[in-house]
Amino acid sequence: NAMGGREVGGLANQLAAHLDIENEAHQQLVQRFWQSPTIAKKAGCNAIDMFDEIAKGKIKAIWVMATNPMVSLPNNAAIQHALEQCELVVVSDCIAKSDTLKFANVAFPSTGWGEKNGTVTNSERRISRQRPLVEPFSGAKNDWQIMCLVAQKMGFEGFDFTDPSGIFEEWAQLTDFEN
Repeated sequence: NAMGGREVGGLANQLAAHLDIENEAHQQLVQRFWQSPTIAKKAGCNAIDMFDEIAKGKIKAIWVMATNPMVSLPNNAAIQHALEQCELVVVSDCIAKSDTLKFANVAFPSTGWGEKNGTVTNSERRISRQRPLVEPFSGAKNDWQIMCLVAQKMGFEGFDFTDPSGIFEEWAQLTDFEN
């Protein structure tokens, strides 16, 4: 969800743990914590601007996860045009057919809410433990599992989590790092 995205750096304008992407001290702190050779130094595009940049050919790949921009964003025709222009469209979805999924070059079956195991952060920033109600359907994986597998295939280190508790533990360590 959006609040969870703020916590883990899943938004284009924030670092993990609600840290400011354009604050040099925050950049250095996160870079030290992850021992990363590079880190983003400025905010990326918001959703609307991102699709404008895709249509202009400035963004050549997009991974749509946990949303359906063909339905959720305004100006459906512009979103469709951008997706048609994009060289690589990856979609992770728990639904077999969606308005956005039909533009995917790569589709990952992801778990739905009742299949997820981990935590959820509500709009009050209250973190709740979530356990699955049912087993994942037919090979679907949690978003974190999909991201880890893709990152590993791309040769990135640090994506060897085996369960959501390891991710939560890392997030908790970052929130406390040098505090």
